[in-house]
Amino acid sequence: MPFVYILGANTPRGPISYVGWTLDLERRLGQHNAGTGARTTRGRVWSLLHSEHFGTREEAMSREWHLKRDRKFRKTVLSTLFTPPTRRGKRARSAASAQR
Repeated sequence: MPFVYILGANTPRGPISYVGWTLDLERRLGQHNAGTGARTTRGRVWSLLHSEHFGTREEAMSREWHLKRDRKFRKTVLSTLFTPPTRRGKRARSAASAQR
């Protein structure tokens, strides 16, 4: 049974996502985390954020194509599970210095 999935990982630059399709979801997630998945997923720890089941490979591949282009949906899924790292700007440092 084909699945489309979205993986998420935290990086120093913030959270990133990856979209793919597979027949065996657990095996594929293991491959990504072992570094034997797609080249762009190597060297990171991935979490399964979203998956959908389809009746045929063609349906799954079509949905994958659409999800890869739907950045808004991917950002929504990422934002619900990963919080972006906080950045301390010049104002934050100035205010902290002023309080001393």
